[in-house]
Amino acid sequence: MRQDESTLASLPQGDAAILPFPNSAERRLRVALRNLEAALAEQRAAIASFRHELSALGTAVAGLGDSTQALQDRLHDTAEDTALAREAALRLQTTADAMMRVN
Repeated sequence: MRQDESTLASLPQGDAAILPFPNSAERRLRVALRNLEAALAEQRAAIASFRHELSALGTAVAGLGDSTQALQDRLHDTAEDTALAREAALRLQTTADAMMRVN
């Protein structure tokens, strides 16, 4: 017995049954092509989104590089300022030691 016939046989007598319309090879092919077109459209959208995100990532990485360079510059300036402050402190210490010897 085919599946359609077994479905009919399992229904109680007097109930109406809707028989599935048999799918022809052409219809199955059309459905498969529509599904393929939909999948390809989704893939195109996903690739476009991926490219956009890659571009955003590139921009973020470039910004990170700029921030890192700015931090490095500030640290260099701070090191120079610290060296100058150390030299000034040593001069003050020398001056203070000289004043203590005079008294």
